[in-house]
Amino acid sequence: MAEPLPPYALPAGFSVQSSNPRQPAVPPAPPVVASPVPPPIAPNVTVALPEPSVNAGPAVRPARAFGPSEEAIQAAADVSRETTAAFSGDDDTPLARAAATAVMVAAGRVGDPLPKPPHTRVITVANQKGGVGKTTTTVNIAAGLALQGLRVLVIDLDPQGNASTALGVPHHAEVDSVYEVLVDEMPLAATVQPVERIPGLFAVPATLDLAGAEIELVSLVARETRLRRAVEAYLAQSNDRFDYVLIDCPPSLGLLTVNALVAADEVLIPIQCEYYALEGLGQLIRNVDMVRAHLNPGLHVSSILLTMYDGRTKLAAQVADEVRGHFNDRVLATAIPRSVRVSEAPGFQQTVLTYDPGSTGAQCYLQASRELAQQVVAPIGKGSQPAAPFAPAAPAAPAVPVVGATPARITEQAPTSRVVRSLHLPVQEDQS
Repeated sequence: MAEPLPPYALPAGFSVQSSNPRQPAVPPAPPVVASPVPPPIAPNVTVALPEPSVNAGPAVRPARAFGPSEEAIQAAADVSRETTAAFSGDDDTPLARAAATAVMVAAGRVGDPLPKPPHTRVITVANQKGGVGKTTTTVNIAAGLALQGLRVLVIDLDPQGNASTALGVPHHAEVDSVYEVLVDEMPLAATVQPVERIPGLFAVPATLDLAGAEIELVSLVARETRLRRAVEAYLAQSNDRFDYVLIDCPPSLGLLTVNALVAADEVLIPIQCEYYALEGLGQLIRNVDMVRAHLNPGLHVSSILLTMYDGRTKLAAQVADEVRGHFNDRVLATAIPRSVRVSEAPGFQQTVLTYDPGSTGAQCYLQASRELAQQVVAPIGKGSQPAAPFAPAAPAAPAVPVVGATPARITEQAPTSRVVRSLHLPVQEDQS
């Protein structure tokens, strides 16, 4: 005889009658009684739990208050003091410093204000080799100075308009740009645009029309000094004094670069930490000497910035050591490392300081801008002396003449120095 099947549980109120008289009917399932729902607990209300008895087993957790603790409230109240301390270099982690920088960049200020120079410093960022970081250095140094309390003007003199793109200013064909300033003698004030997200930063855009300015300037009067006259007139008429004017140059040594060198008092040279970047440096320095001798007696190379530094390679370290050993204190102590964030920022029409303030590239550009602002600058007056010519440091090894050099261009070089071999700097004549 077959065993009867076990009963199945059915919903409440339902039952099944078996057709087999030997098998009992499936009983109905008992009704489900809902358990009482505890009332919601309001925030900041203390819930008292019963005291555990001696033989009650494991101890019950003590009562606690819902909501933020007093420690969290105190930490939120001290956030300003803690972020300032983190940025000033106290014993905090790199992540804390990066977070503090991001908070302060969002507020429009980073750290303590930098000292204002005695006069407006006009700096040309130049290097005839392309891809060394001229535009990136120009916009990020300018952003770093502006975020630290200074008024900065960026003049985009590159027909590609990359500096205008990185700063997020319009530079299409209908926009008044530096082309109209150079060719049509438009006042510079008509082309200045404020930069969003960074108070105190302004820009003069460049359009594609600037590509034809090299040819159009050839037949114009005073073609080398047009930008200088426009900058001087604008600075003299401006109500709020600018602390810095940074000029971004194209990767060439044409009339646009000559205009930038004539308009400036200082030259900032970005050097990529590779040997090819040093090849054109000697020609650039000779052009600076030529402009100083004939057009701008006060021009001098004030700063050299190492860019795209890759600490994983020995080549980058060797090039950096040789550049520092040859140019001494003209090289800024901060080297800009290779950073994906620095390359991504222009795609969003931002500098790296607003795109990712906590990145390594942003931190290094902030430090480089502080170094640039803390340089000792003598006031310029009518009786000021012209800047001294660019003199290389004394070679560490006995010098030998370059084979094939003309008597007027005899140069000295240390046999083991790639920097000296690439520069071909003039020999300092012995006065004895």
